Amino acid sequence: MNIKKIIPILEWLPNYNTIFLKGDMLAGITVGIILIPQGIAYALIAGLPPIYGLYCALVPQIMYAIFGSSRQVAIGPVAMDSLIVATGVSTLALTGSDSYISIAILLALIVGTIQFIMGVFSLGFIVNFLSKPVITGFTSAVALIIGINQFGNLLGVNFVQSDQIQYVIEDIWQQFLEYNFHTTSIGIISVFIIIFFRKINKKIPNALIVVVVGIIIMKYFGKSFEDVAIVKDIPSGLPIFAIPEFDIDLIRELLPIAFTLVMVGYLETISIGKSLEAKQDEYRIRPNQELIALGLANMVGSLFKAYPTTSSFSRSAINQESGARTGMAAIVSVLMVVFTLLFLTPLFYHLPKTVLAAIIIVAVFGLVNVKEARFLWKANTLDFWLMLATFLATLFFGIEYGIMVGVGLSLIVLIFRTSRPYVAELGKVPNSNFYRNKSRFEEVIIENDILIFRFDAQLFYANSAYFRDRLDEMASNKGNQLKLIVLDAESINRVDSTGLEVLKERVKYYKNRGVTFYFAGVKGPVRDDLFKCGVLAIIDINHFFMRANDAVKFYKTGDRSKQEKYAKYIHQAY
Repeated sequence: MNIKKIIPILEWLPNYNTIFLKGDMLAGITVGIILIPQGIAYALIAGLPPIYGLYCALVPQIMYAIFGSSRQVAIGPVAMDSLIVATGVSTLALTGSDSYISIAILLALIVGTIQFIMGVFSLGFIVNFLSKPVITGFTSAVALIIGINQFGNLLGVNFVQSDQIQYVIEDIWQQFLEYNFHTTSIGIISVFIIIFFRKINKKIPNALIVVVVGIIIMKYFGKSFEDVAIVKDIPSGLPIFAIPEFDIDLIRELLPIAFTLVMVGYLETISIGKSLEAKQDEYRIRPNQELIALGLANMVGSLFKAYPTTSSFSRSAINQESGARTGMAAIVSVLMVVFTLLFLTPLFYHLPKTVLAAIIIVAVFGLVNVKEARFLWKANTLDFWLMLATFLATLFFGIEYGIMVGVGLSLIVLIFRTSRPYVAELGKVPNSNFYRNKSRFEEVIIENDILIFRFDAQLFYANSAYFRDRLDEMASNKGNQLKLIVLDAESINRVDSTGLEVLKERVKYYKNRGVTFYFAGVKGPVRDDLFKCGVLAIIDINHFFMRANDAVKFYKTGDRSKQEKYAKYIHQAY
């Protein structure tokens, strides 16, 4: 067993080069500067005291730096997971209460345990059932939900909080004119400042700038803005080790939201990690190792008061752009958060909540992927409607139901596509030995007594009836002139028992009608299955050919020399 594969930090730390230190230090400081105000803001989304957003930036980052296969992914609190936490936990306890906090921490332990088990048993492939259109629709909807839910803090109005957007919009419509002028002014100015600096250079710590400006305004001009809500006391000190309280009934209630966090968190991390991987050639992302790293980050993090964490799109990109080469950048970020928790939390007392809302709104609205929707509309309309259905289901029915609809529709589309694969009748390209699809090549030669049938998928229980029906339909179109059917099986990579029975039954059927049945381009494993199921009791081994052209030539000329050599080879291989 390679210990470096299990603990990836052993791959880069023993060979750490001081050349990397400058980039890692700069990236760690930059991400830390961004992470501190974001952590406070995202904790508010989760319905937790601001300090818990900073707790999420400690142990989880260290665990990922040790066990994560990516050296540039930035782990910590994120807006999407924070809203999912709020959605799930708010139904079980009063937001901000002690029981609410303990449930959120227990949720991190459950999420981490599921992720760790999936990683150990190499179950990362399960998440592949969430297609990219589903991910796009889900993340875009959640981004809108998060942003609109922050309008209350931005405008200084106590709007209803919900993951069903229609209720939030209805309440905003009814109470919009009650907005607080001072709160709204500070919030909107903060939004414009953030957007302005982001357009100049994304490396500029725009979140920190508006936080500092907001604190200065409230500290020195607070008497003029007494109606603006501020964060107030954030306790100093590091989190104390404590095991979350276990309750079997509570764990059972948290499982649906936990699985949602597992899926979303893992997808975010893999997609970010893969995009960063493509920009370098020093390491490779290992999906199951990422699950293990995320699992340990959440499990161990929960022992130090962290709620569920995952990777951040924005911070990971900034980490890479700022020069991070190894996990040392994450350790530098942790040291910055530790310093803040020990000495700087009193400075955040006067931080306006509307500034935090502005940071969140600008960050999450950037996740609404209109460009991808336009691409899907042009490239694949079925994927576009899949994305739109997931988007609308998440917006109007909630996050948990949105992910369920997305997974369900992905499976339905998968089944539909595999049950009705592409089939084609092939014709001969003039003056060549090649056969091509007659629907795409008008010049190909089609012979009335020969049908060359190509099936572009595995042949199994879900599409075997479709295979039979389309074969019979094409054969029927030939009429009584049909004397030979050649199955071009080059695209068939697997056949199950149902598919084998359909093949045998069709061979018998056409044999009884006086139509010869040949196989061309059959892959070795498929051919083995055909022989094991007894197909050689129906047809001769000489009816297997390397290419469709060989089958037609053999049928027309009866030249057995070349075919007997191939049949002998097949027999020996079998």
